[in-house]
Amino acid sequence: MSVHILIVDDDLVSCQLFAKVLRGEGYEVEWRQSGEDALSCIAHYPYDLLLIDVRLPGMTGLEVTRTVRCEHPAVPVIVMTGFGSMETAVEAIREGAFDYISKPMNLEELKHTIARALAQQTPPDHDGISNADREPLGAVIGSSPAMVEVYKTVARVASTTSTVLILGESGTGKELIAKAIHQHSQRAHRPFVAVDCGVLTETLLESELFGHVRGAFTGAVTEKKGVFEEAHGGTCFLDEIGDISTNMQAKLLRVLQEHEIRRVGGKEWMNVDVRVVAATNRNLAELVKKRAFRHDLYYRLNVIALHLPPLRERVADIPALAHYFLRRYSLKNGKAVTTVSDEAMKLLRNYVWPGNIRELENAIERAVTLACYPTLTPEDLPTDVQEGTPADWSADLSQEEQSFFTKTPTLEEVDKRYVQYVLSRTQGNIARAAKILDVDRRSLYRMLERFKIAPFYKESSPH
Repeated sequence: MSVHILIVDDDLVSCQLFAKVLRGEGYEVEWRQSGEDALSCIAHYPYDLLLIDVRLPGMTGLEVTRTVRCEHPAVPVIVMTGFGSMETAVEAIREGAFDYISKPMNLEELKHTIARALAQQTPPDHDGISNADREPLGAVIGSSPAMVEVYKTVARVASTTSTVLILGESGTGKELIAKAIHQHSQRAHRPFVAVDCGVLTETLLESELFGHVRGAFTGAVTEKKGVFEEAHGGTCFLDEIGDISTNMQAKLLRVLQEHEIRRVGGKEWMNVDVRVVAATNRNLAELVKKRAFRHDLYYRLNVIALHLPPLRERVADIPALAHYFLRRYSLKNGKAVTTVSDEAMKLLRNYVWPGNIRELENAIERAVTLACYPTLTPEDLPTDVQEGTPADWSADLSQEEQSFFTKTPTLEEVDKRYVQYVLSRTQGNIARAAKILDVDRRSLYRMLERFKIAPFYKESSPH
């Protein structure tokens, strides 16, 4: 029996490309360019799958998804977007989408996702927490492909009870992501308690995590609840988990296995209901090989691993982050600094940011404090940023894309990598990318089809 797929995208070329690819897989495919037309089609024909873009004229893709899940719950929905955000990813999953795909997507990945959706046509459960009850996600900002992948993972794991291990360099925002997981979970109305395991001695850390009874040690004049007790029913965030001693690792393992703790100096075991989200900037797999980290604890923590990219690998997000911090510190300091000059922004984009987002935030705070005019200039930025060596032009490519520098690729492979690079630098603007590549737009679309790269974003209207 034929499988019927409905594509909904207001970009005609995208519809034609996706339809050609999917028909090549044996699917029956139709497309519509508005949400209203799509709902009309679904009401009169039993489609097997809906592939829909978020941004549509009239009804949005998420509004259509919500309606389809209510009126046609057996139809799996795959949401596409070229403007990824944490909120969009979480909302798409919450509204019942089977998956959330960022443009550009690998066409093989698209085919695989569709096959999975068709094989598992059961509506996902909702977590019972309304949008109005959710807190904002603060400075989780960015629409680069790397961050969209992070958003997708958060959206998938938030409603589960699985332990999550967040990996990333210092300053990449691991605690913000941990809070996002908590805020979008069934535990959102319960405590979120964080502790930095790397700054406490073993004795202090044990007391901080498990609490202590009166008289347990010198200075323990009263009993004290530990982090796990305080977070009961909620989420405990253990930052820099790679720095704890092997003795503490054994005690933490018992919490994860048995869900019980005993206060320092106490005799009674207490049950605790806590979801653990851990984070580290260290390579735990290497520490396990060196016997510096318990392998059984590593496997308990590494149920879901979430990798946060360093800022140098998401250069396209720097302007949005810079303007976010600019608004925050202008308001905090009562200053009317509203923009960043082109020259200053070029320096921000070219600097390698070894301290990642935390360093960028500090740089913008300093610049706002010292600024004498409404526009930040290069002179307002820290000396390191002003004199910094421009970032490697390939730094914002994935490791797979960077591999052609050390291997011997074919000319076809080099052409593909370069097209991907230009699209990433233009943030998916087809018209700008075509101009840089010195080809017309239709030729660029043919290149995307030949290289099996779906279009990044819809073409922006000229300003």
